[in-house]
This record gives sequence, C-alpha cells and structure tokens, in this order.
Amino acid sequence: MQLFKKTPQYSLAFIGFIQAILLTSYCGFVATIMLNANRWFGKVTTPLGPILFLLLFITSALISVFIVFWYPFHLFWYKKQTENAVKLIMITTGWLALFVILIIFLLISR
Repeated sequence: MQLFKKTPQYSLAFIGFIQAILLTSYCGFVATIMLNANRWFGKVTTPLGPILFLLLFITSALISVFIVFWYPFHLFWYKKQTENAVKLIMITTGWLALFVILIIFLLISR
C-alpha cells in the first residue's frame, strides 16, 4: 500500500517563500538564544562560552544550508532539473533579501 500516490506540486515561488520563512524563523530562534544567553548561563569566564558560541555558529550554518539547499540539490541530483534548482536558489535569495529589508524597516521605524 502506497500512502502518497501523487505528491502535490507547489510552485518554485511558494517553495522559495517557505524556505525563506523557515530560515528567518530559525535565525530568530538563534538570535533569541544569543540575546538571553547571559541571563540563562550567567557570566562565563571559562573557554566553554566561546566553544558553545562556535558550535552554535557551525550548527546554525549546517541547518541553514539544509533548509535552503536540500530541495534544490534534490532537483539537481535526482530529478535532473538544473534550471529549476538554480531558479529556486535565486527565488529563495530574493525572499530572504525582502525579509532583510522588511526587518531593517521595522528597526528604523521604532
């Protein structure tokens, strides 16, 4: 028995939007951790603070790459749709740039 006989088809613009929303949400989550780190952990005077920061940085890079590049890689490698993979990366980048501009406007308007 096959659970999903037909996978739904979403436009590249919608997939790019979802990827950008996920990445923006993840960045907000990491920013919240960084803003509250002193309150949660207190002042860190050992090398564990910088080690934790670097591990968080590296892990965040890996998660970000997974969010943005997994589906384009799937399109490129498995479905042999190089053009759609490149388009999706460009669309996601466009959405991210729009979100950056919106956040800058929100910060300026305070």
